[in-house]
Amino acid sequence: MPNFALKVTRLGFSLLQSVSPRLAGKAAFRLFCLTPSAKPKGAKARAAHSAGRAFLQSAERIELRLAGGRRAHAYRINGGAVGRRQRYLVTHGWGSSMEYMIDLIAALAASGAEVIGVDFPGHGRAGGRFLHMGLAVKTIAAAEARFGAFDAAVGHSFGGAALMVAAAGMLPEVDAFSAGKIVTIGSPSEMKWLFTGFGRMVGLGRTAQAALEDKVYRLTGRKLEDFDAGKAAATMARPMLVIHAEDDKEVSANHARRYAASGGSVRLFWANGFGHRRIVSAEPVLSEVQRFLADDSIKKDAEIIPLFELPGKRASL
Repeated sequence: MPNFALKVTRLGFSLLQSVSPRLAGKAAFRLFCLTPSAKPKGAKARAAHSAGRAFLQSAERIELRLAGGRRAHAYRINGGAVGRRQRYLVTHGWGSSMEYMIDLIAALAASGAEVIGVDFPGHGRAGGRFLHMGLAVKTIAAAEARFGAFDAAVGHSFGGAALMVAAAGMLPEVDAFSAGKIVTIGSPSEMKWLFTGFGRMVGLGRTAQAALEDKVYRLTGRKLEDFDAGKAAATMARPMLVIHAEDDKEVSANHARRYAASGGSVRLFWANGFGHRRIVSAEPVLSEVQRFLADDSIKKDAEIIPLFELPGKRASL
């Protein structure tokens, strides 16, 4: 956020929370969920977006409808073939879209696998300007309902965290995502740090910050602290590959270390030098993902163990 806009925002929240911390927290949540414009900024971003759009012209496009009138968008590569083949799901980070994930999609599709890439609400062809973790998890559930079970899922940044939240069955009314293998790239291991940093940035006081975090509970039925993907990794009986760069300036490498220390079936691969964004297109990363997914000795060896053992039905999607 530019300095002038941030100063105005902080002033606005200062005035609002002096009147009603609850309303300030509610407004802060709306701002937190506001997604960036889908229009690429800068020459490099425009070139990458243009190349991505050209690549995806040949993909099948499917709209995924979610509850509340929200919608997501899916691209399918290598779909419709007769016979059994691997099926992979790809999810993007905050402010991104499938146009920026084509190197990864192409690498996965090269094996002949069916590859499904989804644009979350507020991103890419899905349209809109609003997203939170609950909507991302429901998008993943909608993709599984539409295309069937996935052999593996690969997610970058927020998209990787969403895969973990979905796989752990953290939302009471959404069935746990059943992918056999999970790959996260530059992904956070828990969400509270984001809310704490955001609240500090816009100048929320203690009461308004509590109101902001309470919105998570009201929407999902879970406290913010419950969205701990690092802890969830230890509860899921499935192979997981964690890829991160120690020079990542957006998501600390400590999140990758938390995953690795979880005690679960986690393999850690350092992709140093590629930062947070270039990492999804880096050749060593693509090769490691392909190697991990092709390794038949790495198999899911037990049923999924949801992080929360609660009765529930799949939400209306």
